[in-house]
Amino acid sequence: MKNIAFYIASRYLLAKKGSTAVTFITWLAVGAMTVAVAAMFVIISVFSGLEELNKDLISNLHADLTIKSASGKTIKNLDKITTALKNNTEISSFSRIIEEKVYISYNGKGDIAYLRGVDSAYVQVNPINKDVFYGTYPSFEYSNEVLMENSLDNRLSLPVASSGNYATIFMPKPGTGIISKEEDIYNKKDILVTGVFPGKDQLNNYIISPIELAEELLDLPKKSAYQIVIKLKNPENTDLVKAKLLSSFGKIIEIKTKEEENAAFWKMINTEKLFIYLIFALVIFITTFNLAGAIIILQLDKKEQARSLISLGFPLSHLRKTYFYTGVLIVVSGIITGLILGTALCYFQLYTEFFRANEALPFPVKIVGKNYLIVALTASVFGFTISWFFSKISKEYITKN
Repeated sequence: MKNIAFYIASRYLLAKKGSTAVTFITWLAVGAMTVAVAAMFVIISVFSGLEELNKDLISNLHADLTIKSASGKTIKNLDKITTALKNNTEISSFSRIIEEKVYISYNGKGDIAYLRGVDSAYVQVNPINKDVFYGTYPSFEYSNEVLMENSLDNRLSLPVASSGNYATIFMPKPGTGIISKEEDIYNKKDILVTGVFPGKDQLNNYIISPIELAEELLDLPKKSAYQIVIKLKNPENTDLVKAKLLSSFGKIIEIKTKEEENAAFWKMINTEKLFIYLIFALVIFITTFNLAGAIIILQLDKKEQARSLISLGFPLSHLRKTYFYTGVLIVVSGIITGLILGTALCYFQLYTEFFRANEALPFPVKIVGKNYLIVALTASVFGFTISWFFSKISKEYITKN
């Protein structure tokens, strides 16, 4: 009987109906489900692409692990910590960092910037030298050679690699007491810009310099550090390495992974993705009312046939299954064609980059297996529920004139 119910349902879907209106409404339900599923798949794939793009954008901002002082800015027992890092076989490389806000002035123009002092091993952790599009990365031969973010350099109109053009960095001095001369307010140093790199919204207004420059401006002893950034040989062992380091130096340091450093950012991305999912889930839910209409119209159109089947001993439960299977077939057809259409649109964007957020950035798309599952499950839950609910036809409705 179950096979008969499914066979009749497939005939209702594929064979010519008694009414042109029924045929139109049935295939309208399939088309509506197709469009809703395709739209949801494309949007979720775009968000997957945005996640991948944002990972690339912040790759030069945070390392696999970042060590900071548990109290104060400067890391204590630095020699002991660096020795332990050198002896750890899981660590590929690490670099010391000192970062502070500064004021930079050139030719009557000034701006607030972030000075990030790094040692020569920094590019092994975060290869920012590969992003330099004009000039060169500092040689670290002189402490005043710096790399400047592009928008900051443009605002100051500062020539690159010009030995006759120096900007001046001002760093406020800590302390108390009476100020009697200018030198009591701040330390200053002339700098030479050797190259320019794009900030990518994450490193805007940044100046990358040798760490000796930051130590000099802040009156810190040599071999100081506010942070130590670490690159691991295998990033999958991040939690293991973090736990090992905390067990050794937990009282004087705190360690954050790349995800923890960007917790607020990823929370925002995930929240946006959740709201987009809920919106398109609602769209699919509304679309299923076309499915309800198709089932009701089919019941009206096939009422005489249903009455004949009941008279021949066809169980009412299987007649209900016939309408349920009809709805299921409509939903499955819409899901399959929608996913095929959505995949085709995603590949079209990947290969042509036709749709763009701006002139330089096409909308990113990433096709992920779990997105197929998420969309298919969402459409199935709503579609199967609506099909089950509207297939509950009563015997009195069929037998009465």
